[in-house]
Amino acid sequence: MLDLVAFIPRAVQQGIPLLFGSTGETITEKSGNLNLGIPGVMYVGAISGVIGAFFYEQGAGADNMNAFLAILIPLMCSLLGSLLMGLLYCFLTVTLRSNQNVTGLAMTTFGIGFGNFFGGSLIKLAGADVPSISLSATSAYFSHTLPGASSTGWFGKIFLSYGFLAYAAIIISLIAAYVLRHTRTGLHLRAVGENPATADAAGINVTRYKYVSTCLGCMIAGLGGLYYVMDYACGVWSNDAFGDRGWLAIALVIFTIWKPDLGIFSSILFGGLYILYLYLPSGMDHAEYKELYKMIPYVVTLVVLVITSMRNKRENQPPKSLGTNYFREER
Repeated sequence: MLDLVAFIPRAVQQGIPLLFGSTGETITEKSGNLNLGIPGVMYVGAISGVIGAFFYEQGAGADNMNAFLAILIPLMCSLLGSLLMGLLYCFLTVTLRSNQNVTGLAMTTFGIGFGNFFGGSLIKLAGADVPSISLSATSAYFSHTLPGASSTGWFGKIFLSYGFLAYAAIIISLIAAYVLRHTRTGLHLRAVGENPATADAAGINVTRYKYVSTCLGCMIAGLGGLYYVMDYACGVWSNDAFGDRGWLAIALVIFTIWKPDLGIFSSILFGGLYILYLYLPSGMDHAEYKELYKMIPYVVTLVVLVITSMRNKRENQPPKSLGTNYFREER
């Protein structure tokens, strides 16, 4: 039998990076920008936070670290690295109007290479015997649970046993959903994504909305990479350990039909499906079965995509201008 008290917290921890990534990508796609560079952005967000944490931890010493700075420095470094990736994407696709698909894929390759290069450099600086570095002192601040997590039984394990970034991911997704549906800014952003020419004619600054939403989306996605390293992986960085979570976050955008609040439960579901093979009976613990179970989230996404396409509800479809560049002179 599946131990839900043990399984659900692991599913939540696995799903939080996906929630950050899907929320950021949803905000980006609502402006009409299809950013397939999210895996690279999350990777850069992770390594940028690791760089900040590494030098602060080395400089201050694990026993003399200030709790506020131990959180602030990696957090700001992660946001800055992700912001630069967002600015690069916008400059190429909005200003220079290059192909969004090609740009996104190139940024994924660039982001992973960037992370592996600086990750390898930090491993050499640390002089580690294994190809990884451990930032356990910094991780302890990020993974600190809420009061009562260990004294309230199953309730504490399921609802209170996460670091602050997990709760931040939920709050950000709820705020994003509210802004998109109930504010003038959200209305303008959706208008830009649906028909930028009409939005431009109505006096909406299309370029500004694309830049701001894409950069904000990248910063949110970058926090997913930071959470994975500092909380889920307990502060351990090793090259190429992030897996395909960035691509899974993009798939989650389709699964949630571009609604950030649905991403909360969907990310937990995807996180659970992603690690389901670890909780299966040992008799089925074979490599071939593991790979098949890892396919489940993507198969579910394809099924949802087929169903939403067949129902053909406009509110369940992607923005009309998604993936296409806006040429103002052709308006």
